[in-house]
Amino acid sequence: MTKSTMKVVKGVTAGAAAGAVVGYMGKNMTDNKKQLKKKAGKAMETFSEVVDTVNYMFK
Repeated sequence: MTKSTMKVVKGVTAGAAAGAVVGYMGKNMTDNKKQLKKKAGKAMETFSEVVDTVNYMFK
């Protein structure tokens, strides 16, 4: 794949994951703050792993 296609795939993946995290956090704003921070941290960690995996697949 070309580098420009890889950039597009990374951008789409990042946008989808960011949207999912924002939607999840918005839905759960009624949770207490400690629990929300823990869930957001786990979501960001999972997102990071997904991006790393996608990046590895296209190398």
